[in-house]
Amino acid sequence: MHVVSAFVPCDPHALWLAFIDVTRLPAWVPGLRRAQTIAMSQGLPGEVHFELGTHAYTLVYSYDTAERVVRWEPKLGAREGVSGFARFDVAPGGTQLTYGLEQGAARNEDERRFGDTQAMVDAFVAWVTRR
Repeated sequence: MHVVSAFVPCDPHALWLAFIDVTRLPAWVPGLRRAQTIAMSQGLPGEVHFELGTHAYTLVYSYDTAERVVRWEPKLGAREGVSGFARFDVAPGGTQLTYGLEQGAARNEDERRFGDTQAMVDAFVAWVTRR
């Protein structure tokens, strides 16, 4: 798993809420054409379908709301999917965001370019700081 972190001068709870808002994912995830919640789990998106480039897949999410951690994994086909997590920790003057992503071994080069860990963090940070 490739893990990166970044400091964001924003409230951790506000960042957490922005990150888990499926309707806003296409605004910051590079190449994402569509994200749709298929099923809810304890009031949060539990299963989300994605259309990214020419690829479509579904991820299952789990949450630790007290710690502001979200985890995801492929519903089926772990070798073709992505797994990961995002954590939003209180830091002086803002939030320490830690983001991890592991790509399935069967993902091809085109699919892998959409899952660059640093690019995802950079895109999220740019988006939330512009808002």
